[in-house]
Amino acid sequence: MEPPPSDAAPGPPDRNVLHALGPGLVTGASDDDPSGIATYAQAGAAFGYGMLWTLLLTYPLMGAIQEVAARIGRVTGRGIAGNLRRQYPPWLTYPVVGLLLVANTINLGADLGAMGAAAKLLLGGEALLYTAFFALLCLTLEVWMPYERYAAVLKWLTLALLVYVAAAFVVGVPWGTALASTLVPSLRLDAAHLAMVVAVLGTTISPYLFFWQASAEVEEIEKEPDDEPLRRAPRQAPAQFWRIKADTYLGMGVSNLIAWCIMLTSAATLHAAGATDIGSAAQAAAALEPVAGPFAKLLFAAGIIGTGLLAVPVLAASAAYALGEALRWPTGLGRKPLEAKGFYAVIATATLIGLAINLTPVNPIEALVWAAVVNGLVAVPVMALMMLMSSSPKVMGRFTLSPRLKLLGWLATAVMALAAVGLFATWGR
Repeated sequence: MEPPPSDAAPGPPDRNVLHALGPGLVTGASDDDPSGIATYAQAGAAFGYGMLWTLLLTYPLMGAIQEVAARIGRVTGRGIAGNLRRQYPPWLTYPVVGLLLVANTINLGADLGAMGAAAKLLLGGEALLYTAFFALLCLTLEVWMPYERYAAVLKWLTLALLVYVAAAFVVGVPWGTALASTLVPSLRLDAAHLAMVVAVLGTTISPYLFFWQASAEVEEIEKEPDDEPLRRAPRQAPAQFWRIKADTYLGMGVSNLIAWCIMLTSAATLHAAGATDIGSAAQAAAALEPVAGPFAKLLFAAGIIGTGLLAVPVLAASAAYALGEALRWPTGLGRKPLEAKGFYAVIATATLIGLAINLTPVNPIEALVWAAVVNGLVAVPVMALMMLMSSSPKVMGRFTLSPRLKLLGWLATAVMALAAVGLFATWGR
């Protein structure tokens, strides 16, 4: 039985954008994880400026679907998987959660491998030892650091991405060509091109981001004593919806700007030099060589390691939120380990399996791009179910989606589905 509506916190929206920053900023920044960096760098190296248009396309779609995810969490007080469990039968909920777990674990393993390779590039030695160190570091911080302090650390780690913005404005970029390629789509219907489009879409609009942002909104409700799910406290809705929109679109804007700069820098350096296939961390670092000279390795390592430290915990936690909510376990980074044993066990298991993936003879850079492709394929059913739930009065009460969000959300779902269909249709040609 749902408690009666509350009149708590009826005040006007706080228009201070800095106060609004939170789950959306961290979500957007974690989207530019090592998988994203490798994918955008590979896109720029392989296709030059011809892929820049994808990031103009993804911004409104990514912003809309992340706003939908955040609204689901704030309105219902439950994450995506918790709502799936309540609204759909287990035969539908469990496969969706299972696909997310597989995609997250692959992505997590690829990110850890890239962090190890970046550290080796900088310090020498064994990449696997660095990979193991980063896995244990992320796991320790996520399990034992208090949530408020941990969330603050995640926000500060977003600064690691600024190196790519600086790089884009120092290398010799033909700005007329770059801007024209951004504004005018160029799509070829061959397997290599479509696979890269799916990879860019998949690393930009990733299912783990939906689960993370919805659950982060729930964490925010539990952290603030005056906050409640909007179905129980509808007078809080104007302030919270304004905050969600500002936080989400600013966070996704930062994410897409960084991605555009990475792709642009790689096109202006690697592609221009004829290096169209990135096969190692050292080769990816070469994209920064014109900017930093001998410091290119340091900047590349800082970018990969900094974003990895941000993204690996988000990947592990979103998997734990999904499985924990689906199985009705206590969940939340705000809980102590003994209060949510299953939740933290999933975080540990996903991280350790991700580490184990690096024992296989897989090139870390190739693994990162393929992780993005997997994310792109998994996103489609998750997005469709999110749109159905967020349009249902049974789930959202009076706070079902506006026509704008419905249009953009379904358009994002359709774009992801068409890209996946196009990839399968041309596979093997």
